[in-house]
Amino acid sequence: TKAFTAQLTALFLLALYLGELRGATSTEDARRYIEELLKLPSKLEAILARDADCEALAKQYYRVQDFLFLGRGIHYPIALEGALKLKEISYIHAEGYPAGEMKHGPNALIDESLPVVMVATKDSNDPNSVLRYEKTMSNVKEVKARSGIVIAVATEGDEEIKESVDHVLYVPHAPELLLPILEVVPLQLLAYHIALLRGRD
Repeated sequence: TKAFTAQLTALFLLALYLGELRGATSTEDARRYIEELLKLPSKLEAILARDADCEALAKQYYRVQDFLFLGRGIHYPIALEGALKLKEISYIHAEGYPAGEMKHGPNALIDESLPVVMVATKDSNDPNSVLRYEKTMSNVKEVKARSGIVIAVATEGDEEIKESVDHVLYVPHAPELLLPILEVVPLQLLAYHIALLRGRD
């Protein structure tokens, strides 16, 4: 888990450096991103302080045999990591899938016994992020239409999603490109608590 977070951070810094070298990222934007990156430790602490939310959720779902994790765009690899972590430490079958491809596969498997973990954060200052969020909300409706259980990882203050899903795990606001570093923590904590409850310490 530490290695995954550290790699996300290192790759973000490398991409930022290359962006500046190629002239694709202005010095001002790079400085703003670094300022946001430096705020992440306190934001991660805030997520860890809400560990009880993940534990409570684990108590409801540790007996299920399958999980589906969905994410769109930059959030898809976080869905993959959430599924991998759950498989790795709890021995529950879990699959990560791109939200945009949901109709072409796992949609047929969704019912009231399958928890679907949806990475549904958004950066309100980024129009592309807002568009991805709206499309993800469309996925939420599809899952609910099939009586699926939806556990969403969402951005603090998002009241709209609370009306549409069964459970919400909130992460603090951050720019779109830094949200994955925050999103992965509740997924790791959920896997951890499920593993403990299943006696897989």
